[in-house]
Amino acid sequence: MIPNITRIVSLIISWISAIFLPKSAFRKYLPVSIFCSLLVICGCFLSYRYKWWRVKGGIKELIFHDLSFIFGPFFVGTIWIFHLSFGKFKRYILLNLISNLSFSYPLTYVFEKLNVYKLVNFKRIHLFLYYYVFAFIIYGYQLLIERSRKWFPGKL
Repeated sequence: MIPNITRIVSLIISWISAIFLPKSAFRKYLPVSIFCSLLVICGCFLSYRYKWWRVKGGIKELIFHDLSFIFGPFFVGTIWIFHLSFGKFKRYILLNLISNLSFSYPLTYVFEKLNVYKLVNFKRIHLFLYYYVFAFIIYGYQLLIERSRKWFPGKL
């Protein structure tokens, strides 16, 4: 019961925080957040195959867990980080460093204690590096989007 409540609360809090985002920022960074979510979904398929982490219950609980994380804190957090730092690469990298370290170490410890998930064939450092690499990929993706907006104004 506690793992499901934890997942639902993190999903709800994430979307409540999105209320404070300017609509223009939400629209501007929505494509990169969707792209990043797709990358994480691919990673979740790999995690199931290689047993990177385990969720109590069956495949339904695993899917519920992964989707609540992807379309909650990860999705909204990506928009927030881009809103606060895009165009300032050092700030962007620092925010990602802080958020990924926070997730990989203290939050993963808490989530494991609450039985939300348990890392199996993945260590905390792997989790950190896995998501930190995404930060560079999606920054490049957002740069491509920005350049295409300059080349084709009014089309995107």
